[in-house]
Amino acid sequence: MSSTAFRNPTPVRPSSPRRPMLTRNQRPKWLVPVIGAGAVVVGAALAALLGFSTALWAVLAAAVFLVAAPVVVSVIEGRRKGADSLMTYLVYTAFVLAVVPLISVIWTVLANGLPGLTSNLLLTSMNGVTGATDNAAAAGDGPVLGGAYHAIVGTVSITFWATLLSVPIGLLTAIYLVEYSKGGWLGRGITFFVDVMTGIPSIVAGLFAAALFGLLLGPSTRFGFVAAVALTVLMIPTVVKNTEEMLKIVPNELREAAYALGVRKWRTILKVVIPTAISGIASGVTLAIARVIGETAPLLVTAGFATAINWNAFSGWMTTLPTFIYYQIMTPTSPTSPDPSQQRAWAAALLLILIVMLLNLVARLVARAFAPKAAGR
Repeated sequence: MSSTAFRNPTPVRPSSPRRPMLTRNQRPKWLVPVIGAGAVVVGAALAALLGFSTALWAVLAAAVFLVAAPVVVSVIEGRRKGADSLMTYLVYTAFVLAVVPLISVIWTVLANGLPGLTSNLLLTSMNGVTGATDNAAAAGDGPVLGGAYHAIVGTVSITFWATLLSVPIGLLTAIYLVEYSKGGWLGRGITFFVDVMTGIPSIVAGLFAAALFGLLLGPSTRFGFVAAVALTVLMIPTVVKNTEEMLKIVPNELREAAYALGVRKWRTILKVVIPTAISGIASGVTLAIARVIGETAPLLVTAGFATAINWNAFSGWMTTLPTFIYYQIMTPTSPTSPDPSQQRAWAAALLLILIVMLLNLVARLVARAFAPKAAGR
């Protein structure tokens, strides 16, 4: 027997665990959060050197992260993955830059408007409120009197008439452009003028409405319906463009199927095309209303300003929430005690935002109610 059989076998060292081929050269999940935390620290240090502020800190931290993260990813995973991560982080940064101002505006309006959003603001007008009333409220001798009830009435009334005028005109115009014009000279002309109207400044629309009714009813004619006409000029292009785009994406197969069954064209449009696109149409109408409900300049030259309630849009001056906010900020009821006026202005701004949110909710409900139902539901 060989002596080598009795020798101690060479111990086999356990091999170090190897990463699987599919996960090799991949960054660990904790890497990007760690880089983000480091960017926050480095950004704070750089901001302290340059004169610390929260905004500067955020900008410097974002810049450090956008430089460091793609470089580290490139070292680990390669140049292509680094370029992909750079574009991904740029998209995320753009999203944050878009959301932060919105959150800031909402937070500011809530913080300043909630204290003034009382039943007094919603159920009373500024009729009879004087500087002495605001001086007493500022001195703590009583609550802030006077509200925006007359402005709420004016906003609802003027916006209602503007919507009643603009939506049928815009809807029928879009139907003609998509279903009937077939690229003719009239359709091209309408499209050109709609595009021009989209960029018209709001004050020009107000001057147009004031001049039109000045010729018809005499100079210095101001009442709610004049303001509604001015807002109609601003709403029509938005309604036309949104409705046109929604009608274009309706599949032609639906139209052809209806024609094959012998359905007339107008009935096909009414029963097939419009219900299919109603969700986008409702969103477009809501966008148009939101576009004009906060206008101030055209209303100042068409509807005037009043402190009392006026329900009649065809007679007398009317006040809307934007003009109410403008006058409360620019010409406070008591120049020596502007705080009550500023409280009313912030509360009216919050109320205006709530109205726009309510309009969006109504548009979604309308779209859901009239949208075509799927089979089996």
